[in-house]
Amino acid sequence: MSVPGPLRPPPGNLRDVAEQIEEATGLRVQVLGGSLVTSPTPRGKHAGVIYRLEEAIRPVLSVALVAAESVSIEMPDDADDYVTPDLTVCPAEFLESDDWLIDPRDVELAVEVISQSEKARDISQKNDWYAVAGVAALLVIDPRHGTWALHTRPEGGTYQERAGGKYGEEIRLPDSLGLVVATDAFPRYGAGTGAGT
Repeated sequence: MSVPGPLRPPPGNLRDVAEQIEEATGLRVQVLGGSLVTSPTPRGKHAGVIYRLEEAIRPVLSVALVAAESVSIEMPDDADDYVTPDLTVCPAEFLESDDWLIDPRDVELAVEVISQSEKARDISQKNDWYAVAGVAALLVIDPRHGTWALHTRPEGGTYQERAGGKYGEEIRLPDSLGLVVATDAFPRYGAGTGAGT
């Protein structure tokens, strides 16, 4: 995405530009590897997956943790890079903070639900970003194909372990969370649905 004239930022100000774009358009904006990345607000079945996952996780989380939407994770030692996963499991105290960015080392689990329009390259780049940042676990749910993948043990810029499955198979989250999530009720995208679903 190219940034129009008056929004072309000097180096180190991409976060400011991202905030301006979000405010002006309502799009979700992230700074991923030094590039502005926009995505539509989740709708329909995309939101349905997040809702069902929250319903499953929240009642059994320890009181020290919360599952929250709209929590942005910073890239350590980078003034610009950050992502906003669809769902973040993090310390409950973050919800009492004035901060809008959380340290990736404080994130127990980040969840990304793949949109209908996402390309494999974009998904891979985002997965790598989480590993480089040091997020302990990344759960990627793909309603296009009815599949999921849990990435754990970030080391050297990649996740060292991956478990995957199909809808209907349980997701065993990391031991630090001690949760098993059923996927039977996760919706799948229908044929011909639009981008951003």
